[in-house]
Amino acid sequence: MYQADDLLRLQREQHAHDQRNHADILHLSKNDRLKHYGLHFAKYVGRLARGADEPKSIERTVVDTFLVCLSAANTLQQELNAVSTCQLSHKTTNDPVYVLADAAGRFADACEKIDHLEEFLPIARQANADVIRWVVSIATERAIDIEPALRARRKELAARQFYIAE
Repeated sequence: MYQADDLLRLQREQHAHDQRNHADILHLSKNDRLKHYGLHFAKYVGRLARGADEPKSIERTVVDTFLVCLSAANTLQQELNAVSTCQLSHKTTNDPVYVLADAAGRFADACEKIDHLEEFLPIARQANADVIRWVVSIATERAIDIEPALRARRKELAARQFYIAE
């Protein structure tokens, strides 16, 4: 289970990672960044829905989802130390994909509301918090050691930017 300070630390680490490795996304407007993250969430729901037909592992998808949550939180100016990480129960549906799909759909709804000048921020923040709770729940259930996995994935992503000197 993650404590508030853990999430805030991970959020700050993600900010530093994004500044170094994702200038293309950070140069988008905040609205376009949020839509970008919403598309990522939809992509991850699709990965999970494909089940055994998906070449990327569930662990990889959980880690990627968490990285996007952290980036989305920074764009939303969402203080993750205020997010409770109580585990979500997906036992009533017998399908953990449902919980992620629901939250991703609400995030997409918030992104769509931007274009109509409707209130979107509370919806996006709640959906992002629910995705974070889903990540923590699935990582706990599957015994995924999330922090080393995050570091490894960030290292892999940073290698794409071979031209940036440390």
